[in-house]
Amino acid sequence: MRIDNLVAVHKRKFRVTTNSKHDYPVWSNLLNRNFMVTRPNRVWVSDITYIWTHEGWLYLAAIMDLYSRGIIGLAMDKTIADTLVMQAMKQAILRRNPDEGLILHSDRGSQYAGNDFKALLSGHKFVGSMSRKGDCYDNAAAESFFHTLKVELIHRMKFRTREEAKRKIFEYVEMYYNTKRAHSTLGYLSPFEFENRVSQSLLTVH
Repeated sequence: MRIDNLVAVHKRKFRVTTNSKHDYPVWSNLLNRNFMVTRPNRVWVSDITYIWTHEGWLYLAAIMDLYSRGIIGLAMDKTIADTLVMQAMKQAILRRNPDEGLILHSDRGSQYAGNDFKALLSGHKFVGSMSRKGDCYDNAAAESFFHTLKVELIHRMKFRTREEAKRKIFEYVEMYYNTKRAHSTLGYLSPFEFENRVSQSLLTVH
């Protein structure tokens, strides 16, 4: 590695983002690790992560469409308030306008179990689903995206400000991850390439 000027990307210290010690009712695990979805906008998954900047922590909530692994909702703020996941979900709804019956899967954090987020889902007639307590594998697709984001971007940079981090993360997601990054589960297409190709093939069939 020294001869080839290669440097290991180190994993940074863990920071808790899931507060499952609350009194809100939780949803059953409807997803049950079934990560293969045959139609867009039928199952979305969501999670929260954190990024260190010289100004302090920046928290990020993402909404992923399991069909294509595309990130369709993204919200970032200096606090991990309930409004973070609300913003990400509203962005995804505005972007995709999904039908009733959509399943939104998340962990058991208070941000997702809270009354405001539940009201947002019920208002659109969506269905909530939550991982089993302490089981990160139940939301593996969202966890995988955050791992990719951190290895390919976050751990390679030092952000001076939260605004700089927001800009770089937005660029990574919208200009690279969604449109260019190949996924083995999608036949080595990017999420949006996969969606476009499948849409074109359906039009050809009809």
